[in-house]
Amino acid sequence: MQAIRRIRSRTIVLPAADVDTDQIFPARFLTTTSREGLSQALFADWRFDASGALQPEFVLNRTESTGCSILVAGRNFGCGSSREHAPWALHDYGIRAVISTSIADIFFNNALKNGLLPVLVDAETHLWLLAHPGAEVEIDLEASTVKLPDGRRAGFPMEAFARHCLLHGVDELGYLLSRLPAIEAHERKPARHSPA
Repeated sequence: MQAIRRIRSRTIVLPAADVDTDQIFPARFLTTTSREGLSQALFADWRFDASGALQPEFVLNRTESTGCSILVAGRNFGCGSSREHAPWALHDYGIRAVISTSIADIFFNNALKNGLLPVLVDAETHLWLLAHPGAEVEIDLEASTVKLPDGRRAGFPMEAFARHCLLHGVDELGYLLSRLPAIEAHERKPARHSPA
């Protein structure tokens, strides 16, 4: 995983509520455990028509979305079944953060574990972002803030361990492996038995 400190980008706005993991990454594409190339199936039923041609009206297919790495989503984004392919596909596409007022718990946790930053903001900030697609915003993970173009900042919650892992570009296993010398030193200590 790449370390995340700040993400500065124009936004892509997908205002629909209750976008589920099958819409993000349709089940028929769940044929691989590799993360590479998954962006080709991202929002496949919305991005492409039945013949496989791009749907020009879908937000990801518009030229102004090119190069954007922040997705502003409607409430309850990522609901439905647990599917790591959904955050993998978003990440493979170039999305580094998803901002909403609510993100489904399973998707939220899968995103954190796979280097995609889920950001929960207040309703006022969310409404502003929804109304201003393409706005240049900055997410500061260390400060846990989203900075709008006019300088206003909105805070967002982030659990300390998840923040640590994202800031250092490690997943949970990577963190444990980084602590291996301390773990091995602890295991070498003689066992202490309580008196009977």
